[in-house]
Amino acid sequence: MTAKRILLAGATGLTGEHLLDRILSEPLVECLHAPTRRPLAEHPRLVNPVGELRTLLPQLDDPVDTAFCCLGTTLKQAGSKENFRAIDLDLVVAFAERARALGARHLLAISSLGADPQSSFFYLQVKGELEAALQAQGWPQLTLARPSQLIGPRLENRPGERLVAPLSQLLPGKYHGIEASTLARALWRLALEEGEGARVAESDELRRLGK
Repeated sequence: MTAKRILLAGATGLTGEHLLDRILSEPLVECLHAPTRRPLAEHPRLVNPVGELRTLLPQLDDPVDTAFCCLGTTLKQAGSKENFRAIDLDLVVAFAERARALGARHLLAISSLGADPQSSFFYLQVKGELEAALQAQGWPQLTLARPSQLIGPRLENRPGERLVAPLSQLLPGKYHGIEASTLARALWRLALEEGEGARVAESDELRRLGK
Protein backbone atom coordinates (compact mmCIF):
# COMPACT_ATOMS: atom_id res chain seq x y z
CA MET A 1 0.00 0.00 0.00
CA THR A 2 1.52 3.31 -1.08
CA ALA A 3 -1.18 5.70 0.22
CA LYS A 4 0.06 5.99 3.79
CA ARG A 5 0.78 9.69 4.24
CA ILE A 6 -1.99 11.68 2.62
CA LEU A 7 -2.84 15.31 1.90
CA LEU A 8 -6.51 16.13 1.32
CA ALA A 9 -8.01 19.42 0.14
CA GLY A 10 -11.74 19.97 0.37
CA ALA A 11 -12.39 17.74 3.38
CA THR A 12 -15.55 19.64 4.37
CA GLY A 13 -17.18 19.37 0.95
CA LEU A 14 -19.77 16.89 -0.26
CA THR A 15 -17.26 14.33 -1.53
CA GLY A 16 -14.38 15.35 0.69
CA GLU A 17 -16.19 14.57 3.93
CA HIS A 18 -16.91 11.02 2.73
CA LEU A 19 -13.31 10.60 1.60
CA LEU A 20 -12.06 11.92 4.95
CA ASP A 21 -14.03 9.23 6.81
CA ARG A 22 -12.89 6.55 4.35
CA ILE A 23 -9.22 7.40 4.73
CA LEU A 24 -9.32 7.58 8.53
CA SER A 25 -11.01 4.17 8.65
CA GLU A 26 -7.96 2.61 7.00
CA PRO A 27 -5.61 1.28 9.73
CA LEU A 28 -2.59 1.31 7.42
CA VAL A 29 -2.86 5.06 6.81
CA GLU A 30 -0.20 6.65 9.00
CA CYS A 31 -1.26 10.28 8.77
CA LEU A 32 -3.84 12.42 7.00
CA HIS A 33 -3.19 16.14 6.57
CA ALA A 34 -6.44 17.99 5.87
CA PRO A 35 -6.30 21.81 5.92
CA THR A 36 -9.79 23.31 6.31
CA ARG A 37 -11.46 26.64 7.06
CA ARG A 38 -13.33 25.18 10.03
CA PRO A 39 -12.03 22.59 12.51
CA LEU A 40 -12.68 18.91 11.92
CA ALA A 41 -13.43 16.33 14.59
CA GLU A 42 -10.22 15.23 16.27
CA HIS A 43 -8.62 11.94 15.29
CA PRO A 44 -5.24 10.53 16.39
CA ARG A 45 -4.00 10.27 12.78
CA LEU A 46 -5.47 13.57 11.56
CA VAL A 47 -3.48 16.80 11.23
CA ASN A 48 -5.95 19.64 10.67
CA PRO A 49 -4.49 23.11 10.07
CA VAL A 50 -7.34 25.64 10.15
CA GLY A 51 -7.51 28.72 7.95
CA GLU A 52 -7.67 29.80 4.32
CA LEU A 53 -6.03 27.20 2.09
CA ARG A 54 -4.06 29.80 0.13
CA THR A 55 -2.46 30.93 3.39
CA LEU A 56 -1.92 27.43 4.74
CA LEU A 57 -0.29 25.90 1.65
CA PRO A 58 3.19 27.43 2.17
CA GLN A 59 3.07 26.33 5.82
CA LEU A 60 2.55 22.65 5.02
CA ASP A 61 5.89 20.90 5.40
CA ASP A 62 5.29 17.25 6.34
CA PRO A 63 6.11 14.72 3.60
CA VAL A 64 3.21 12.95 1.87
CA ASP A 65 2.98 10.27 -0.80
CA THR A 66 -0.59 10.77 -2.08
CA ALA A 67 -2.75 13.86 -2.53
CA PHE A 68 -6.49 14.19 -3.08
CA CYS A 69 -8.11 17.39 -4.33
CA CYS A 70 -11.86 17.69 -3.78
CA LEU A 71 -12.00 21.46 -4.16
CA GLY A 72 -14.78 23.00 -6.20
CA THR A 73 -17.45 25.66 -6.20
CA THR A 74 -20.19 27.02 -8.45
CA LEU A 75 -20.45 30.25 -10.39
CA LYS A 76 -23.25 31.37 -8.09
CA GLN A 77 -21.19 30.73 -4.97
CA ALA A 78 -18.06 32.28 -6.45
CA GLY A 79 -19.92 35.40 -7.51
CA SER A 80 -18.02 35.91 -10.75
CA LYS A 81 -16.14 34.03 -13.45
CA GLU A 82 -12.88 35.44 -12.11
CA ASN A 83 -13.54 34.13 -8.59
CA PHE A 84 -14.66 30.77 -9.94
CA ARG A 85 -11.47 30.40 -11.96
CA ALA A 86 -9.41 31.45 -8.93
CA ILE A 87 -10.84 28.54 -6.91
CA ASP A 88 -11.48 25.77 -9.42
CA LEU A 89 -8.31 26.37 -11.41
CA ASP A 90 -5.71 28.51 -9.67
CA LEU A 91 -6.18 27.17 -6.15
CA VAL A 92 -6.28 23.55 -7.31
CA VAL A 93 -3.08 24.03 -9.32
CA ALA A 94 -1.39 25.68 -6.32
CA PHE A 95 -2.46 22.81 -4.08
CA ALA A 96 -1.09 20.28 -6.54
CA GLU A 97 2.22 22.13 -6.79
CA ARG A 98 2.59 22.13 -3.01
CA ALA A 99 1.67 18.44 -2.75
CA ARG A 100 4.31 17.61 -5.36
CA ALA A 101 6.89 19.64 -3.44
CA LEU A 102 6.05 17.64 -0.31
CA GLY A 103 6.88 14.41 -2.13
CA ALA A 104 3.51 13.19 -3.37
CA ARG A 105 3.84 10.99 -6.45
CA HIS A 106 0.12 10.39 -7.02
CA LEU A 107 -2.48 13.13 -7.33
CA LEU A 108 -6.19 12.37 -7.55
CA ALA A 109 -8.33 15.36 -8.51
CA ILE A 110 -12.03 15.78 -9.15
CA SER A 111 -12.78 17.33 -12.52
CA SER A 112 -16.12 17.03 -14.33
CA LEU A 113 -17.91 15.03 -16.96
CA GLY A 114 -17.39 16.85 -20.25
CA ALA A 115 -14.27 18.75 -19.19
CA ASP A 116 -12.82 20.37 -22.31
CA PRO A 117 -10.70 23.53 -22.63
CA GLN A 118 -12.45 24.22 -25.95
CA SER A 119 -15.96 23.89 -24.51
CA SER A 120 -18.45 26.70 -25.08
CA PHE A 121 -19.62 26.21 -21.48
CA PHE A 122 -17.46 28.19 -19.07
CA TYR A 123 -17.60 25.59 -16.28
CA LEU A 124 -16.45 22.75 -18.54
CA GLN A 125 -13.86 24.98 -20.17
CA VAL A 126 -12.25 25.75 -16.81
CA LYS A 127 -12.29 22.07 -15.84
CA GLY A 128 -10.59 21.25 -19.12
CA GLU A 129 -7.96 23.91 -18.50
CA LEU A 130 -7.46 22.45 -15.03
CA GLU A 131 -6.83 18.97 -16.39
CA ALA A 132 -4.29 20.35 -18.86
CA ALA A 133 -2.53 22.33 -16.13
CA LEU A 134 -2.27 19.31 -13.83
CA GLN A 135 -0.94 17.13 -16.63
CA ALA A 136 1.66 19.78 -17.40
CA GLN A 137 3.02 19.42 -13.85
CA GLY A 138 4.53 16.07 -14.82
CA TRP A 139 3.07 13.90 -12.08
CA PRO A 140 4.45 10.35 -11.88
CA GLN A 141 0.82 9.26 -11.44
CA LEU A 142 -2.20 11.48 -12.04
CA THR A 143 -5.84 10.42 -11.75
CA LEU A 144 -8.53 12.76 -13.06
CA ALA A 145 -12.04 11.82 -11.92
CA ARG A 146 -14.88 13.05 -14.13
CA PRO A 147 -18.11 12.51 -12.19
CA SER A 148 -21.52 13.36 -13.58
CA GLN A 149 -24.12 15.11 -11.40
CA LEU A 150 -23.13 14.60 -7.77
CA ILE A 151 -25.90 13.40 -5.47
CA GLY A 152 -26.00 13.93 -1.72
CA PRO A 153 -27.00 16.41 0.98
CA ARG A 154 -25.11 19.71 1.01
CA LEU A 155 -24.84 22.32 3.75
CA GLU A 156 -25.36 25.14 1.27
CA ASN A 157 -28.56 25.68 -0.67
CA ARG A 158 -28.30 24.63 -4.33
CA PRO A 159 -31.88 24.54 -5.67
CA GLY A 160 -30.76 23.94 -9.25
CA GLU A 161 -28.89 20.78 -8.26
CA ARG A 162 -31.86 19.53 -6.23
CA LEU A 163 -33.98 19.74 -9.36
CA VAL A 164 -31.43 18.13 -11.67
CA ALA A 165 -30.25 15.31 -9.37
CA PRO A 166 -33.38 13.11 -9.65
CA LEU A 167 -33.39 13.50 -13.44
CA SER A 168 -29.69 12.59 -13.66
CA GLN A 169 -30.44 9.20 -12.15
CA LEU A 170 -32.54 8.37 -15.20
CA LEU A 171 -29.71 8.99 -17.66
CA PRO A 172 -27.63 6.11 -19.09
CA GLY A 173 -23.94 5.28 -18.78
CA LYS A 174 -21.53 7.96 -17.69
CA TYR A 175 -24.32 10.56 -17.61
CA HIS A 176 -26.09 8.77 -14.75
CA GLY A 177 -25.86 10.69 -11.46
CA ILE A 178 -23.34 9.50 -8.89
CA GLU A 179 -23.57 9.54 -5.11
CA ALA A 180 -20.80 11.50 -3.41
CA SER A 181 -20.13 8.53 -1.12
CA THR A 182 -19.70 6.31 -4.20
CA LEU A 183 -17.24 8.78 -5.71
CA ALA A 184 -15.24 8.86 -2.47
CA ARG A 185 -14.97 5.06 -2.40
CA ALA A 186 -13.89 5.06 -6.05
CA LEU A 187 -11.20 7.66 -5.39
CA TRP A 188 -9.79 5.56 -2.58
CA ARG A 189 -9.68 2.44 -4.76
CA LEU A 190 -7.95 4.41 -7.50
CA ALA A 191 -5.41 5.69 -4.98
CA LEU A 192 -4.37 2.12 -4.23
CA GLU A 193 -3.71 1.27 -7.88
CA GLU A 194 -0.12 1.38 -9.06
CA GLY A 195 0.46 3.09 -12.38
CA GLU A 196 2.30 5.73 -14.34
CA GLY A 197 1.20 8.82 -16.19
CA ALA A 198 -2.28 10.31 -16.41
CA ARG A 199 -5.52 8.40 -16.20
CA VAL A 200 -9.04 9.72 -16.73
CA ALA A 201 -11.86 7.93 -14.88
CA GLU A 202 -15.28 8.69 -16.34
CA SER A 203 -18.41 8.63 -14.20
CA ASP A 204 -19.60 5.15 -15.19
CA GLU A 205 -16.23 3.69 -14.18
CA LEU A 206 -16.33 5.67 -10.94
CA ARG A 207 -19.75 4.23 -10.10
CA ARG A 208 -18.47 0.72 -10.77
CA LEU A 209 -15.34 1.21 -8.65
CA GLY A 210 -17.31 2.78 -5.82
CA LYS A 211 -19.88 0.02 -5.41
